[in-house]
This record gives sequence, structure tokens and C-alpha cells, in this order.
Amino acid sequence: MLALVQRMSDNRPAPCATEERARRHLEVLREASVRVGESLDVDRTAQDLANALVPAFGDLAMVALADAVSRGEEPPKSSGGGNLHMHRVAVASATGSFPAGLLQPGSQAPPFPDLPVLRDVQSGQALVATRQEAIALLDDPRLAALYIPDGGDSMVMAPLTARGLLLGTVMAWRCERPDRFDQEDAALLQDVASHAALAVDNARRYTREHQTAVTLQRRLLPPTVTVTPAAETAGVYRAAGGSAEVRGDWFDVIPLPSLRVALVAGDVAGQGLLSTATMGRLRTAVQTLADLELSPDDLLIQVDDLVQRLAREAPAGAGDTVGASCLYAVYDPVARSCTLASAGHPPPVLVRPDGTADVVDLSPGPPLGVGGLPFETTTFDLGPDSVLALCTKGLLRAGGVDLDTGLQRLTGEVSSRYSPECALAEVGRAVVDKLGGDSPSDDLALLLARTRAAAEQDTAFWTLPADPAAVAVARSMVTHQLTDWGLHDLVFTTELVVSELVTNAVRYAGGPVGLRLLRDDNVLVCEVTDPSNTQPRLRRARSTDEGGRGLFLVAQMTSRWGSRYGDRGKTIWAEQPLPPKEESSCPSPPLPVPKP
Repeated sequence: MLALVQRMSDNRPAPCATEERARRHLEVLREASVRVGESLDVDRTAQDLANALVPAFGDLAMVALADAVSRGEEPPKSSGGGNLHMHRVAVASATGSFPAGLLQPGSQAPPFPDLPVLRDVQSGQALVATRQEAIALLDDPRLAALYIPDGGDSMVMAPLTARGLLLGTVMAWRCERPDRFDQEDAALLQDVASHAALAVDNARRYTREHQTAVTLQRRLLPPTVTVTPAAETAGVYRAAGGSAEVRGDWFDVIPLPSLRVALVAGDVAGQGLLSTATMGRLRTAVQTLADLELSPDDLLIQVDDLVQRLAREAPAGAGDTVGASCLYAVYDPVARSCTLASAGHPPPVLVRPDGTADVVDLSPGPPLGVGGLPFETTTFDLGPDSVLALCTKGLLRAGGVDLDTGLQRLTGEVSSRYSPECALAEVGRAVVDKLGGDSPSDDLALLLARTRAAAEQDTAFWTLPADPAAVAVARSMVTHQLTDWGLHDLVFTTELVVSELVTNAVRYAGGPVGLRLLRDDNVLVCEVTDPSNTQPRLRRARSTDEGGRGLFLVAQMTSRWGSRYGDRGKTIWAEQPLPPKEESSCPSPPLPVPKP
């Protein structure tokens, strides 16, 4: 646009009849060059165009855009009347108030007849008309009332075209001025409109890319509300607004064996689709490693190696931009404890049932991708109806505050809004609305988890010696426990599973051997703990082998099985689905029989 102004002033004579008119035209061009194109928002660009034309060019200015343009899509190629699929986006008035009788901003353009002048504008030509000529061209009092202002003396209209596509139109009216628009004014408006159309098209393409990144980001995130035996969770993700690029903030809730749950929050460096794609790869990696039941510190070490590999695979000069932070926490509803580790991520906020709240004290390690340093775990007791709030830096730094101030604000907001009876989703949205606003400058994510505790009557634990006779004792104790729980149908299968697991522990690991049963509404978990660190391996025994079928039988008789390492030894677990609870068998009272 500045080049256009320079070209008009230096390389060609002013097309206006007087110096005053030439000065006004240059003023319009300068105003348009300064205002139009500063924003990557489609509607804002249209409004800047209208403001640039008033009052230097006309008394009223109106900009209409195709519906597809506002959505970031390309407008369809159309010609003739009918439904134009356009709506008025921006208006400007020299008096400060736009006439109420005209088509208002946000209103859809009414259907038009197939007018020759309409086809001319659609083909890229400008239109100049007096009030009487405009009324005659429209030939419809209803359309005239929507597009011709009271007192309007002359109008000029130009299309907004870019790359052969009609993006919209711009119209200006003169109401109080004695001079009417002419062809020189139309040429000026076409020059302004052609450059404004490029700005609108750039904003449209950015809108499309932004929406693509946001859609991909949201599709890669888990459901916002989840319910597991360990916790009820609610997550909130809000993409950056305005012209800010989408980044790689994410949260996750991963159900783990033995009724546990993993809570994750992370933030990928960079912005745009590359950051979103990296987030998806890291979330998949965390889920896979969580299924292996690694401890939080070991899991972050593996993810750190992955991020370093991604940095090496990045294009030349872009390796330094690959990085992330991550907080990984595991909550055990049986032990009522939480173990977590951080890779350069802010600590969570803990809100207790009585309303008191604190920031969890932990020792964060370096961000993912740095390498060379181990991660430290922190374990603390966590009772039922407590709330853990995990968030990303975008929420804490909203408003330009530092992380410490952001943590204090988050602690106060969550503790003041939470109660054991409230809905977590509503609390999460209220906190994000308060701290982050509707259009944050950075992506932000918040995950709230309300903990649950396994009832004592739903757990049973025994310690057995490393003696083959302990196998029969284990079967007997399991039978009695399942009978007390009313799970008669699972007695045979569970006895078989316990026999195989306890026998393997006694034979290969020694003692003492721990046996634990966990019951939930949907699953029965059988665990056997021994002091050995040898990983069990499922194999298919040959027909001549005398052994090697124990884990194969366990895998066939249960829905899933696995093992995890502890501070001393390992735990092998197996799950069986519980049958659905029987509904009340009380017959319904008979309906009264009507008398004949």
C-alpha cells in the first residue's frame, strides 16, 4: 500500500482535477495503508477498511464479506442473483451512529434478483451511481431501504477480489457533501479495495490455518470429563486468541491397573501445527509408557530421550525449538497416596476437603530434551475428596504475571470455588474464565482431579511364606473372600489364577509373598507380590514341555494382566470383569383392570 502511495505521488500525475482533491485521495491511500492489514482477524480487517474511508472519502462506508471467508474458507465462485451467501461485517459513519434502517453488521444479505449491475460487480467492476440511479438499478423498495441511506446523494461500490475470488464488497455513500462520486473516485476505491482484499485474504488463510491447528489440538486431547475408580476429572483447554499461534499445551487422564490413575499436564515449545503434532507424539508416548507402569521419574527419562531424538530429526536450524515440559502424577486410591515428578513444569495445587489449599512442594527437573539430569519423585498422602489442579504456564502467566504470582492466583481461585458437592467442570471453566479470559495470548490447559478412596471392605491382603503349602492356603482364603463379596461365579477362575501366580512366586522368587484382592464396581483385581526383579514372560509351551503354561492360562482366563516393579521386588496383577449388578427382582404391582 505504501508503494502505491509512492507510485501515485512520484510516478504518475494526480488524476484529480484540483490539488485539494488530489490531497484528499492521497490522504485516503495513506489512511488505508496504515490501518488495513495490521490484523490477521478477518472481521477486524474489514472494520479497518471501513474506518479508513470515513470521513476522508465518504460519510458512510459498508463492507460485506462472503460467509465462507469469515470461516477461513474460500468463497464459491458464483454469478448472478439469488442467495449471495454474504453478510455485512463492518460499517463506519461520519456522525458516529449508523442508520438503523440499513442492513446492520452481522446481518445476512437478502436474496438479490439477477441484475446486470450485480454481475458487473461480481466480475470485478466498480459501480458509481446517484441516489436516483441506485433506486432504479435495484428496482425493489425493500432492497433500497436496506442499502440506500436517507439523505444519501451518491454512492460508489467496488469488489474485494483476490486470486480470482470474490471475497466481498465495499460501498461508500456521500450524504452531506456537495460533490458526488465520479469515475476517479471509483478508480481510487478500486485501488484501496484491491490492496484491502489481499489483507482480507491473508487474514482468511490465517484463520483457516488457525482453526485447523485448534481442531487438531482438540482432537488429540482426551475427553474433558472422565470418571475412574481413583478420581473424577475435568479438563479445560483454551486456544490462544487473536493473532497468536496455537501451541502444544495438553492434559491427559490415563487409567492404570490396580484402580490407579495417572494425571498428566504438558506444554510443548514452539507454535503452530509443528507444535501440535509434537504434542500428539508426546501424549502417545506417555500413554504407552504409562501402560508399562514405569515410575514417574523413569517415565520422564524415557520421554526425555524421545524429545532429544525429535530434536535430532528436526530440520537444520530447528532442533533448538523442540522441547517440552511435563508433569506426571500417579494416584493410588488404596494407599491414598500420590507420586509425581516434573520435567520443568509448574507444580500442581492441592485443595483439601476442608478448603485449605497449598502448592505441592516438589523438585522439578530440567525440561524435556535437555538430558543429562535425573528426575526426582515426590510422594505425599492424598485423602478422598481432595482436588489436584494441574495446569500449564499459559494459565499461570495470563495477564503478564510471573509463575509464583500465577500459582498464588490459581490456588486462591480453585480453593474459593471448590466444594465437595460442586461440579468440577463448572469450577474449571470458571477458573479459566477468571484467570485466562476469552482470548488468551497463549494456549492454556487446566486439569482438575477429585480423588476417591477404595473402601476397606473392598480390599483384602495376606502375606504368605515361601512354602509350596501356601498355595492351598491362598486358594482357601480367596474362596472365602469372594464368597463374602458375593462373587461366587469368579471363585473357580480366581483360584486358578492365584494358584499359578503364587506357585511361580514361591518357586522362582522366594518369600515373603503378598496376595491382594481389590474389588470395584466393574473389575476384580488379583495381585501377587514377590521380592524378585525378574520380569515374567508369556510364552507358548511345546507339547512335550512339563511347565511353562502358567502365565498362558492366566492370560486366557482374565481380561488383561501385567507386572510392575516396586521399591523391592515386583507385582504381577490380573483383572477380571465383574458381572453387572442384578436389578431388583420385585414384581411391579398389577395394573387395575377397568370394569366393563
